[in-house]
Amino acid sequence: MYQTLAFSSQNLRSLGKTASAVVLGITLITICAKLRVPTWPVPMTLHTLGVMALALAMGPRLATVTFFAYLATGAAGLPVFSGSPERGTGLLYMAGPTGGYLLGYLAASWITGWMALGRRTAGRILAMLAGLSVTYAVGLPWLLMYLPVDQVIPLGFTPFFLGDLINIAIVALGAHFVPARMRNIVS
Repeated sequence: MYQTLAFSSQNLRSLGKTASAVVLGITLITICAKLRVPTWPVPMTLHTLGVMALALAMGPRLATVTFFAYLATGAAGLPVFSGSPERGTGLLYMAGPTGGYLLGYLAASWITGWMALGRRTAGRILAMLAGLSVTYAVGLPWLLMYLPVDQVIPLGFTPFFLGDLINIAIVALGAHFVPARMRNIVS
């Protein structure tokens, strides 16, 4: 009987640790989505930075669960997305022009986290670039519902790509200086 209670207590602590990590992750992604760095022609957000940092720190499963929870939080109507509440909230926002990028980030959370496991700096950079590629591979075709085909790259890729590369460079630099024993501390 005592072992059963101890086991349950350990499971509760583990569940609490995971839930806390998810809530902190949602908070980080929200802050990164809301912060805007003035750049031309459009302001750069740190959304990519948040997604990639969590994928490296949490690993594929927890990063994906965290981003899914972020999407669920936004779907429930809380203003967690970039540009919300000004541009709307909830499912309506998610079905809008940026919805494909949000789905792409969900896939990128898994792909980046999985590809980065046990890798050094160069491998983590390649993992983040793969995740970013998936984000654009989902986001750009989604934009075809809102833009003519000749406007998708100039409006949905070109203004954001350099900022996304800067975000990845910042995460790579930060991860490079994090001691190996502290990586994936949540998983």
